[in-house]
Amino acid sequence: MPGSGASNGRRRFRAGALAMTLGAGLVAGAPATTASSAASAHPPGTKPGISVDALLAAMTLDEKLTFVHGDRDPQSLGQAGYIPGVARLGIPPLRLTDGPAGVRVTHPSTAMPAPVALASAFDETLARRYGEVIGRDGRALGQDVLLSPMVNTIRVPYAGRNFETFSEDPLVSARTVAQEVRGIQSQGLIATVKHYAENNQEADRMAVDVRVDEQTMREIELAGFEAAVKAGAGAVMCSYNKVNGDPGCGSAPLLNGVLKGDWRFGGWVMSDWGATHSTDAIRKGLDQEMPGGTYLGPALRAAILAGTIPQSALDAAVRRILVQMKAFGLLACASPGGPVTGCRLAPRPSFDGAADDRVAQAVAEDGSVLLRNTGNALPLRGAAARDIALIGTPAKYPVIGGGGSSQVTPTRVTTPLDEITKRAGRDATVTYTPGIDTIGVLVPASALSGGPIDLTGDAALPNGQSFVTTRTLTVDTTGDYLIDLQAAQGIAALTVDGTQVASGFALSSELTHFRAIVHLTAGTHSVGINVTGIPSFLTGPLQARLTWVTPQAAQAALDAAVAGARTARTAVVFAYDEGTEGADRTSLALPYHQDRLIEAVAAANPNVVVVLNTGSAVTMPWLSRVRGVLEMYYPGQMGGLATARLLFGDVNPGGKLTQTFPLDDAHTMVTGNPARYPGVNHVEQYDEGVDVGYRWYEAQGQQTLFGFGYGLSYTTFGYSKLRVARGHHGLTVRFTLTNTGNRAGDEVAQVYLGPSPDVHGAQQPVKALAGYEKVHLAPGESRTVEISIDERQLQYWDSTAHRWALGTGSRAVWVGASSRTLPLRTNVTLH
Repeated sequence: MPGSGASNGRRRFRAGALAMTLGAGLVAGAPATTASSAASAHPPGTKPGISVDALLAAMTLDEKLTFVHGDRDPQSLGQAGYIPGVARLGIPPLRLTDGPAGVRVTHPSTAMPAPVALASAFDETLARRYGEVIGRDGRALGQDVLLSPMVNTIRVPYAGRNFETFSEDPLVSARTVAQEVRGIQSQGLIATVKHYAENNQEADRMAVDVRVDEQTMREIELAGFEAAVKAGAGAVMCSYNKVNGDPGCGSAPLLNGVLKGDWRFGGWVMSDWGATHSTDAIRKGLDQEMPGGTYLGPALRAAILAGTIPQSALDAAVRRILVQMKAFGLLACASPGGPVTGCRLAPRPSFDGAADDRVAQAVAEDGSVLLRNTGNALPLRGAAARDIALIGTPAKYPVIGGGGSSQVTPTRVTTPLDEITKRAGRDATVTYTPGIDTIGVLVPASALSGGPIDLTGDAALPNGQSFVTTRTLTVDTTGDYLIDLQAAQGIAALTVDGTQVASGFALSSELTHFRAIVHLTAGTHSVGINVTGIPSFLTGPLQARLTWVTPQAAQAALDAAVAGARTARTAVVFAYDEGTEGADRTSLALPYHQDRLIEAVAAANPNVVVVLNTGSAVTMPWLSRVRGVLEMYYPGQMGGLATARLLFGDVNPGGKLTQTFPLDDAHTMVTGNPARYPGVNHVEQYDEGVDVGYRWYEAQGQQTLFGFGYGLSYTTFGYSKLRVARGHHGLTVRFTLTNTGNRAGDEVAQVYLGPSPDVHGAQQPVKALAGYEKVHLAPGESRTVEISIDERQLQYWDSTAHRWALGTGSRAVWVGASSRTLPLRTNVTLH
């Protein structure tokens, strides 16, 4: 679903009382962990319950139809979707919530770090704990189905939702999503893996037709979905885009063929919100239309009665949903004769904010990536740690998450300013200046016809109303103005002189920013405001306000930042971007002239550290002029504390990049090739094949800013003594890893595999990640590391035979710290 911006709410929440009002629920347990067992497994402590077929037989046609499309919840908790259930049979409703980075409902929930940060930890145990937090929160907040995880490939560096998914590499995505699914579902919340398939951009996502060959699809995009299905995911969400001519939610080859056929998926397929295109989609593999019933409601009823769609297609879809409800304990009180007398579902778990915070902090710390550390500028120590100028609005107003359906109202927010000040100590001097003001002030009556626009607080409008106006803006100075439409609980669009400059969905009760820097000449200009509530989806009051930052105010903020940096021993600049669902970035540069800010600060202070809160790759024209760069992504509500601990060395950054950072906009896989992105006439060619991400840069011999798998540490590591052995189920790679530094740290050791000399007629990458292991070592410690390479990683997809085949012959094996730092190499013969 579309959206924008990140919220900075600080409300605290105690969910014990809420859990009581939500009524019956499910005991925290572990449902199916494999596709084949999904229909028969039960959470511990539950009984097998009623036969699904018996329930199905007792349902009327109209009752069955309520399962295959969404409805409006008369007692909405602010969730994204609702299925009413059948009260007369004791079948409870289903509430479906957004949640790649936390549970998005009316009440505050734990705002977790962005999924890309989780993947950057290269830690499957942490991925499971991440899933457990969201699973427990979802159940405590009255939800039954989570619309997450997202496992689409990071293919385009500009894609707005890169922060919401995991990696450009299929193995990292597969291993991460499998454990997150297990974590979510261990708490009794049904996971929905999305968006099946090839939803790798926001630009034209509703209409673009992705043309992709069979080998590429199987080896790259589908790897994560297959892993999630094998981990027992209860549902899959199909995508807006077309794939090889068929809508994602109406693709029989993908839904009936690969998903339900080849992988034997036992759950159900729901559409993305508004992604259903025909009633006939139910015969092509779609089981549920969301959020309403345009095609699988009255139209499906009419088609069944007319005999154009068989009743069996509806029964099969409903059965799939009921099978998962039974597996998760939701049918324990249902029977064909009515609700079981005296039966109550187990109570929902309580919201555990303290436990959630510990996991959120661990992910923010372990998923951080140290990109530069010249002269051991980090960790901060001595005089450099006692005189610090903090610059950039995220230091005080943290960017905790991206925009759109992943937007969560946090239970609390830790800020870098507070935490760094506390950690520096009483004798230290810590100052703050915004550097570039992206908050601004209300546009005054002297500049805006009709007066200031501030529909917040008591002036907010009831949801469902709209605020649409065009005003005259008068400016007395030619220059760049930051215009910011802030909105909550609605759809927002901002136009300047007839051109739309910002838009999106404000799904949170907190104000979301829709802003742009616009060059205006002295004189009058028109500003259009359109904010519309969505009463069928959102429940809070509609809010809107219009602020600006004038050129004079912007220059004053920059001057103050430079002055502060000039007198401090250390300058820490916080920079960010605004990844969001519904829109791709137009440049890899940091927005709002932040590059200029960093360059100005670096000219004033030789000891500059940059902390990045970005969702994907950004360019760094100032890189050689700063001493340290720490990528924190969107670090969630505990990000301020995590950032302080990392800067001061209380913890050691050990994350690695799961995506390539290109040199600049002129050196990407899609540069100068609109057929690759964003598509031509709604058709997009994935003609790079399996060479996605680092594979393409390797094949082209293209230099990068930072390669896949890259990440520094406060210690150093050495690799030696490589040995590789062939086994019945893959390879065993052994080598010695030594901590050659003076402090403990984690190293993500990576194994890459070269192409087979015997494969003809199929594309092969120059090298591909085949395995990895995160290893913790004390100073001076050496350990023999053993990494098992699964047989699948030795195979390629044979598009002629439509099966996996072994890539035989002598193949190179590399081991090292990143895709471009591989000190160990040998060859192994496969046959």
